[in-house]
Amino acid sequence: MRAVVAGAVLCAASVLPGGSAVAAGAPGGSAYAFAEDDRSVAGARSTTDAALLKPGRTYRSSISRGVKLSYRLELDATTTAYVPVTLVPPANATVTASDGIRVSLQDADGTPCSYASARFGGGLSPRPLTALGMRETGKTLCQGDGPYYLLVERLDATGSESASSSGAWDLELAPVAEPRLEKAGATTAPEAWDSASPEALADDPGQRSGGAGFATARALEQGVWRTGIEPGQTLFYKVPVDWGQQLYATAELGSSSSDGGYVNGALDLALHNPVRGHVDDVARGYTGSQTTATVAPLPPVEYRNRYAVTDDVRGMRFAGFYYVVVHLSAKMADTFGKGPFGLTLRVRVSGTPHAGPGYAGQPEQHKLFEVTPQDRQAAAAGAAADSGGGDPAMKAVAVAGIGTGTALLVLLGAWTVVARRRAGAQIRVSAQKPTA
Repeated sequence: MRAVVAGAVLCAASVLPGGSAVAAGAPGGSAYAFAEDDRSVAGARSTTDAALLKPGRTYRSSISRGVKLSYRLELDATTTAYVPVTLVPPANATVTASDGIRVSLQDADGTPCSYASARFGGGLSPRPLTALGMRETGKTLCQGDGPYYLLVERLDATGSESASSSGAWDLELAPVAEPRLEKAGATTAPEAWDSASPEALADDPGQRSGGAGFATARALEQGVWRTGIEPGQTLFYKVPVDWGQQLYATAELGSSSSDGGYVNGALDLALHNPVRGHVDDVARGYTGSQTTATVAPLPPVEYRNRYAVTDDVRGMRFAGFYYVVVHLSAKMADTFGKGPFGLTLRVRVSGTPHAGPGYAGQPEQHKLFEVTPQDRQAAAAGAAADSGGGDPAMKAVAVAGIGTGTALLVLLGAWTVVARRRAGAQIRVSAQKPTA
């Protein structure tokens, strides 16, 4: 009985103001939803003191301005490693276009395996930024086993004295290990694919709110989806894309009733692959009329895309959930009001899935580089990422997107069931007692 009540309470909390699920991704709020099982780890000023990161786990850390932090991984010679690092600035941070994050992965001799950076750009709006460090097998450098070091640096414009920028900013690190192939395949990237933009989807839009982080990204299947977004808010979605399939994504920001004004980089649409690696990023200004950001046509997902020259093609290297991330500039509030503004997402997945390349083992995250029937079911249902245990029935109710009134009815109904069963139990006990 307690489980019924607890499930109802959790369900109500997920939709009521002040509930933890709402607080994590509340409209207008820039709070990032870290994974519930994140482990705290401190970055070191020297590689000598670097804490160990283990693939398959996620970590939470922080970084101050002007500091370069080190973390350690222990890798074998046959595994490709990815370490996405997400920088989470506070909502009131003042940022410049060149502010952001830079990461690199190095071997024990200081040889760089990779460099990557992410910056806020012309929108000048604080939002989560992700850069990926990686060690790939089959290359010339960084091929031995042993310790490797992840170096993380927060980029800040010289002379920035903003109080909000001077404090420590949060980090989320999510290292992933990709097993070697059972049998080697082609080592050249495809040179041509269907790069024509498909016919726009004309379906009636369904309602689908977004998550507030990678860990809570809302699953989407092909279709047209609508929600509201407020200045400063970032919405996370995930779409299952199998081997041999292509993904197309468009975000449309609806028109405003306010006249005049212009916000540079108001709408930002980013695409990340299953290890959170950057694939593409498109920003659009806003004048009050509707505007659209569209991810460039990308090749079908294939293992050999990793041998391409351009980052967007290289990013489409494995099957799994691809993340569609939408941000609305905080500066929209000054010119066009607090919103919410209408947001329409059009997502298309085309192509016939085929078998994967054949890994010689499973990654630490089970079935990370494939699309399972359960993944497709989650996308069809619009499931939020599972952040822990709980009653499946209550999760199903939450997935359905119930409103506050419905949640209260569920809660009251649960209490009624419990009360009636307790009363019935007391009557049976009383009836069984011997009379004096």
